[in-house]
Amino acid sequence: MSEAGLLEHVEQGARWPALLWTPGPGWRMLSTAVLGGGWGERHWVLNAQVPPGYGRTDPADHLAAIAAGAGATGPGVGLMTAAHLTDRGWATDGGVHALVTAGVGVHGWAAAPTRDVGADAASDVGADIGTDVGPRAGAGYHAGTVNIVFALPVPLSPSALVNAVTTATEAKVQALRDAGYDASGTPTDAVCAAAPDAGRGRSEDPFAG
Repeated sequence: MSEAGLLEHVEQGARWPALLWTPGPGWRMLSTAVLGGGWGERHWVLNAQVPPGYGRTDPADHLAAIAAGAGATGPGVGLMTAAHLTDRGWATDGGVHALVTAGVGVHGWAAAPTRDVGADAASDVGADIGTDVGPRAGAGYHAGTVNIVFALPVPLSPSALVNAVTTATEAKVQALRDAGYDASGTPTDAVCAAAPDAGRGRSEDPFAG
């Protein structure tokens, strides 16, 4: 995971960074990503920074093209964010490697009280749940996406990978609270868990607490 390469792609006439991790064949991943989401064999993971106010309606095709242009082959996972990828965080613990990019300018609780409001009161709703509302492009834009990619050292069953994704999400909420944010995340967060295939005498672990 620490060897994820930093590359560039062009969008709206400007250069933007992207991170590409290419472990190759022999990995199963579970992801909520727009490209390669769900469960299955995946050979690479791309996390691409895009411009504020990104308006393309083909994000999966866009991510696939960026990955192909960087030489990635086979099935993969693609995530995107407007957060600064150069501020990425990387950590390892107990054989688990994690790479996180975080923008929390737009944040809130997954379950928040709702109320009936008119269009004129939209900004009040944003204040209530801790999020920005309305157009956010331009100099005043604050990115709001937390992308988490982590690799485990042992094969896991599909249900254990779901458990691992749940634990990673819980850890994200804990980290946000520890950092002083009254929030559980942002509306566009994504996560990808990777584990090696079973084989060569190794069996799938049925648990991931």
